[in-house]
Amino acid sequence: MILKHIKRILLVLACLPFVSIGLLILFEILGMGVNHFATYRQTRELKHNLIQNISDIEILDVYSETGNTGPTGNHVDCLSVISFSSSQPLEAIQNSMEKYYEFNEWHCRIDKTEQGYEFYLNTSAPFADNIEGH
Repeated sequence: MILKHIKRILLVLACLPFVSIGLLILFEILGMGVNHFATYRQTRELKHNLIQNISDIEILDVYSETGNTGPTGNHVDCLSVISFSSSQPLEAIQNSMEKYYEFNEWHCRIDKTEQGYEFYLNTSAPFADNIEGH
């Protein structure tokens, strides 16, 4: 009787590392899915805000990326870049988007290009320490 309980305890202890590793892998996969969805949602909202606030906008290209986008190490970013054309000046576009975004040189900016403008938005992902950023 006691031997039967000892065998069960040893079996549980032997399986515990494998179960722990499996749970860690599932957590990382879940984190990757959440991070990719956050990038999708960020890009969709950025496109929506541009269309709502710039009357003569023409979207030229939409690009998004989830992962380590910078040289600073182990983290996950949500990057959205939308190229568009408009007859409005850069200052007017920035002013109309300031209610949604805080502009700076590194994470959020609008650049003038040959085709028009490029809106660059880079935010931290919800699971910023995910394996995808290493």
